[in-house]
Amino acid sequence: MFPADRPRRLRSTPAMRSLVRETRVDPSQLVLPMFVAEGLAEPRPIASMPGVVQHTRDSARRAYAEAAQLGLGGVMLFGVPEHKDAVGSGAIDPNGILNLAIADARAEVGDATVVMADLCLDEFTDHGHCGVLDAQGRVDNDATLEIYAQMGVVQAESGAHVVGPSGMMDGQVARIRAELDAAGHTDTVILAYAAKYASAFYGPFREAVDSSLQGDRRTYQQDPANAREAVREVLLDLAEGADIVMVKPALSYLDLIADVRREADVPVAAYNVSGEYSMVEAAAAQGWIDRDRAIDESVLSIRRAGADIVLTYWATEIAKRLR
Repeated sequence: MFPADRPRRLRSTPAMRSLVRETRVDPSQLVLPMFVAEGLAEPRPIASMPGVVQHTRDSARRAYAEAAQLGLGGVMLFGVPEHKDAVGSGAIDPNGILNLAIADARAEVGDATVVMADLCLDEFTDHGHCGVLDAQGRVDNDATLEIYAQMGVVQAESGAHVVGPSGMMDGQVARIRAELDAAGHTDTVILAYAAKYASAFYGPFREAVDSSLQGDRRTYQQDPANAREAVREVLLDLAEGADIVMVKPALSYLDLIADVRREADVPVAAYNVSGEYSMVEAAAAQGWIDRDRAIDESVLSIRRAGADIVLTYWATEIAKRLR
């Protein structure tokens, strides 16, 4: 007449729920994406991402130090240059804003937290694409690889512990790995954006990096309808030498995170992207949801799906709350 199994017993108190909790979030599993802009006198708020700014080099240094002090797993750096050109030459300039930000971060934190750098041309090209264009205006995969290889070496020499090729060019991991090793940077880690989708959820990011994008990226980023293709992309990157693989975006692709976790024998990262951030912030600003609980639940769901590492704009806030 009464249930034999009573799972509610294990939910009776906060201490009991904590004792049996299956998935946890620790600051060391979180990476803070940061935008460092050239030519700013003070940090510039990003309107579509409340609470996130384009940093000056000085304000970024303070953020690096705070990240290390809070025990964050790392920072992922994006550069916002004042000037762009067709081939993204600022990306391979040792004095370009991204490479200077890398050097600043490494000088500030040493090895206390992991310094990661986005390895892509989209912030540096005047057309906003992730690679150089051919005579027909299409992204030239193989010509782009040669620039990526140079970027990888410059970023490693600037102090990056991790380079993150995010352009979804075929063969990018192998080409970057070969160039890094040839230059003596055998310890530099490659975090491959292995399954990066042509998503609507990147909208606020375009403001954050002052994107000049003309057209779209559907010819090289993945079709949101495809799941098996993501696994294929991951396996190719692993075969080319990726040390960590990433799924981007995260919340609409939790099934892909789970699929990749089953297939990959390396750490799996997921990027809680700008649109996912902004939707929560916008709903919370209207009083429609409990902001802190929504943030925690979002990141917890990414971890529960199988991500070992979560890139999130809430990393610092979550780490403070966990303390």
